[in-house]
Amino acid sequence: LFDGIYPFYPQQRKAAGFDISTTIVIVVFLTLACSFLLIIPGIRGRARLYWTLRVLLSLFVGVVIVVVQFTGDWETGWVQANTSYKSFSPVQVNVDVGLHIGLAGVNVTLRGNPVKQINETINYNEHFPWNFGADYDHSYSQGLQKGLPSPILYVAEKFSRQSPCAVHRQYRIAGHYASATLWVAFCTWIISNILFSMPVLVYGGYMLLVTGAFMIFSLLSFSTVRNSPMCLIQIGTRTLHVAYGGSFWLMLAIGLLCLVAGLTVVAMHHLNLDLLKTFFDLREDKAEEYQEMPELIINPHFVNKGL
Repeated sequence: LFDGIYPFYPQQRKAAGFDISTTIVIVVFLTLACSFLLIIPGIRGRARLYWTLRVLLSLFVGVVIVVVQFTGDWETGWVQANTSYKSFSPVQVNVDVGLHIGLAGVNVTLRGNPVKQINETINYNEHFPWNFGADYDHSYSQGLQKGLPSPILYVAEKFSRQSPCAVHRQYRIAGHYASATLWVAFCTWIISNILFSMPVLVYGGYMLLVTGAFMIFSLLSFSTVRNSPMCLIQIGTRTLHVAYGGSFWLMLAIGLLCLVAGLTVVAMHHLNLDLLKTFFDLREDKAEEYQEMPELIINPHFVNKGL
């Protein structure tokens, strides 16, 4: 001890609350949704319901495509175990260890049961990035210099370049290509919205199919990490197992939704074009489509004379 505290633990680490990038994206899309809700009373009749359904559903698809780029729960795993808290110390603590794998890196969570143990607050959430432009080993070295708890360093070491597990390169490349295909899906989503605002609905349906296809491609890209055998992550006497997380399944659901919506638009274009135009508020008024003949006024005096 140095003046009553451990020299490698000058202050308690705090758990991360919200990811700033995710918060910004959600706020931007919520602003767009609220702006639309302010003008929706100006739309008349049944078209109001159609516009609300189309716009809110489209915004939801867009925000999901962008948000999952920054989330850390493409793969997740939790385990509760008794383990050593610090290196070269026989003291055992009861903790929950969480592993959250995203496209850009890995988060390791350590939470005590209870949080207050051995006169310390055990509540950590450390991020180790592996996206291009970031140095995972440097982040791991910084964790060593900070004196992070042993369970966090042990789990983070499994994904380093020097680890015998050899999964760092696989996760990094898979996450990079999954992120790239999602950005392509975001571009095709924008194009589909532009086409849906024009009288070329079938092409909007085709672009929606392309959007869903690129979402599925991103999932296939990320799932290639399962081709590499994962080392056992032993925490005390328990083993930490990972499985696909919320972001993976949400992206699968949204991708299938885009495929179904695109197929529906294409099918309706060939089967019932009038109904499709009505849903997208592009159907012309009958009075404008069929111009009525103006009323003809005839003078009865000339009719009686047979003129």
